[in-house]
Amino acid sequence: MSGVVDARLAELGLTLPEVVPPLASYQPAVQSGVYVYTAGQLPMVDGKLPLTGKVGAEVTAEQAKELARTCALNALAAVKSVAGDLDRVARVVKVVGFVASAPDFTGQPGVVNGASELFAEVLGEKGVHARSAVGVAVLPLDAPVEVEVQVELVSA
Repeated sequence: MSGVVDARLAELGLTLPEVVPPLASYQPAVQSGVYVYTAGQLPMVDGKLPLTGKVGAEVTAEQAKELARTCALNALAAVKSVAGDLDRVARVVKVVGFVASAPDFTGQPGVVNGASELFAEVLGEKGVHARSAVGVAVLPLDAPVEVEVQVELVSA
């Protein structure tokens, strides 16, 4: 039987992907006490980045916002891999979004809204969080966006 969050994902037409394997020496997510911390999640789809480059140059802000949604789905998959069930999520506490930005691009908050909006759509009030949206020169594999998440769990 699927849980409430799984049912909501299905209702939205979303499927959690397989957890993206680490690109280096780290874990996709770790649990410490009642918190799960994800590594930075790239917008990988079937093991590949659908777009690369800087937002505001090779990648539009709207494209990057969609990629941030993909990062958020990948983050939920990483959380589920250690929590066992997304119904254990008490709330998304903090989201940090990194946007590989062209020098004159200042729309990082709008890009990271893609992740924030997905968490709210999937988790409702539990998905509302504190957040940082940061412009950076470059991200791994020339990804346009990367998202990391801190989630609080209810006890198992």
